[in-house]
Amino acid sequence: MQRRQFLKAGVAGAGAIGLPTWVPRHVLSAPGRPGANDRISVAAIGVGGRAALLLQQLPPDAQLVALCDCNLPRAEAFKAKAKLDCPVYQDYRKVLDRKDVDAVIVATGEFQRVLPCIHACQAGKDIYAEKPLTLYIQEGRALVDAVRRHQRVLQVGSQQRSMAMNRIACELVRGGGLGKLLSVQAINYSGPQESPPQPIAEQPLPAGLDWSVWLNQAANRPFNPQWMSWMRWRDFSGGQMTNWGAHGVDQIQWALGMDGTGPVEMWPLTPGPNGQVAIKYANGVEVHFVIQENRGPMGGAIFIGEKGKLEINRNKFSSNPPEIAVELLKKVDVGEEERKWSDKLALWQARWHMQDWLDCIRTRKLPAADVEIGHRSVTICHLANITRAVGRRLRWDPTKEQFAGDEEANRLVDRPRRKGYELPQGS
Repeated sequence: MQRRQFLKAGVAGAGAIGLPTWVPRHVLSAPGRPGANDRISVAAIGVGGRAALLLQQLPPDAQLVALCDCNLPRAEAFKAKAKLDCPVYQDYRKVLDRKDVDAVIVATGEFQRVLPCIHACQAGKDIYAEKPLTLYIQEGRALVDAVRRHQRVLQVGSQQRSMAMNRIACELVRGGGLGKLLSVQAINYSGPQESPPQPIAEQPLPAGLDWSVWLNQAANRPFNPQWMSWMRWRDFSGGQMTNWGAHGVDQIQWALGMDGTGPVEMWPLTPGPNGQVAIKYANGVEVHFVIQENRGPMGGAIFIGEKGKLEINRNKFSSNPPEIAVELLKKVDVGEEERKWSDKLALWQARWHMQDWLDCIRTRKLPAADVEIGHRSVTICHLANITRAVGRRLRWDPTKEQFAGDEEANRLVDRPRRKGYELPQGS
């Protein structure tokens, strides 16, 4: 099932969520397993569909000690089904106040994510934050600054950064294995819809749902379950451009060696809110978002060089001529990688990525998908949506993170936030 179909089925909403039928035994307390003092104590902020999958995969050297969700019955149901012995909260600030919580998994919607992550930094907690990391560019920079200021470890849920198949493929491109790059072709991920011009009729609020907290930074509006299919609406999401695009663009950034920067120019190739877009880096490499969704590498891109073509996707790659991929495969244990990543949770598999996070919590090293990496990758997705919105060529300064001489486009780098959900000043 594609992620879009999965979301359309209702699992993205806070009201109707599929809960896991099992949780690994190591998540629970029992004799014969490492004691709490030997494990990292983790709390979950947001216990929806993606969080449920992550909690199934929590490595043995972590222990789940608290759950939190603004939809309290959902968290309670998860606790009961998983047979967990831990407290449940509706206010994540109470989780952050707990001295026994070392780290948090923030798997909320993208519009709900940055504020609890910054508060977690302030509380001295390390963070696993799902992707896409942000709703807009400026809040991403605020989060990076907070992580650095408070010296936290933040792993973004771009799990392909922990996959050896993706690593060696990106290394090949970055190291000149294709010769001079002639072009990069990416999926033309669809953008979000604008909110309906007419208000959606109010419906009774489900018991136990804190609607104001669910809305987070978005403008206030009466409850209606349609809003909970949030990935379709611009108020809450960047659409597939930031959802799957956060994975695909991340591979482009990695392969091009651009983790700490971004493009300098972008322009529309075709008009409209889902139009094709091109971006250009300072070194002259262009990326064209032109491939139809689900007709190409949703988790990667096609790199065309003087020596051949390499298609990178999640945990796999192919080439023309085929000899490029054949030689590349000699650098990795294919069977081991299949074992690690290609199980029944393959599409959303993350346990080894989470293990990297836990290891870095102990060593204080930067994780595979550090916050700066996640911010820079999703920034390109935001830039693509902004280019569609203004419909013209734009020049971008990746250091200042501003457009050159375009006030209209610069207004889209930031967004107004509802009172009570502002980003902390000097966070």
